[in-house]
Amino acid sequence: MGRPGGGRSAPLLAYVLHQHDWSETSLIVELFTRAQGRVVVAAKGAKRPTSNFRAVLLPFQPILVQLGRAPADEAAEIFNLRSAEWAGGQPLLGAAALLSGFYANELLLKLLARQDAHPVLFDGYADTLAALGTGADEAPALRALELVLLRELGWLPELNTATLTAQALQPEARYTLNAEAGLVAHGEGLPGSTWLALEAALAHQGQAGSAAALRAACTPVATALRGPLRQLLHYHLGPLPLRTRDVWRGVQRLAELP
Repeated sequence: MGRPGGGRSAPLLAYVLHQHDWSETSLIVELFTRAQGRVVVAAKGAKRPTSNFRAVLLPFQPILVQLGRAPADEAAEIFNLRSAEWAGGQPLLGAAALLSGFYANELLLKLLARQDAHPVLFDGYADTLAALGTGADEAPALRALELVLLRELGWLPELNTATLTAQALQPEARYTLNAEAGLVAHGEGLPGSTWLALEAALAHQGQAGSAAALRAACTPVATALRGPLRQLLHYHLGPLPLRTRDVWRGVQRLAELP
């Protein structure tokens, strides 16, 4: 997707993934936009008490942004943020769901290239936040997002075929997902019927109601999917650690203290 020119750009639907200080008064903000993918913006004056940005640049809330001209240093890939306003319609995440939301943001930050649009993934991310905001079970929502992310990035094999043999899955046989070998027969894996249902739901992503259908397909197997999907994600993350996973393990240890 090309850079915005000198004129006023069309508003972009976006979510804030992360922000950090740029100066005493300004912020650098990582955005996930539907039309341009992940972009980095300079929000000048955002830390001033009178700035309109202060109440808008919040995580897990849809916003409409307008981007200005990028700095002269093309390698920086940082746009100036001209305006931002709340797009509305998104429930706030409760305290119990915040860590899941930050986990989703961290996946997008570490795995998505800049300025590479993924509208299907954007819609899946928005559905995940909506589900988390309504207090729905977090596990199916996260498994659905992980599946869409892996498929969009080309890292998830077809789930209706044994990867190495190219043979159609047998509904009664069992298979597991391997980071290097793809979907392979395994006596302790999930039934072929489960993988077939997940593939059918993935094939319809981008259509009305498809995100909810994928979450429904993940619901009965969310716990069993967690290990294979996390192994596949970590395989592609390489040495990059997931900080939210470390935080969650720390929270669990504290909860176990007498």
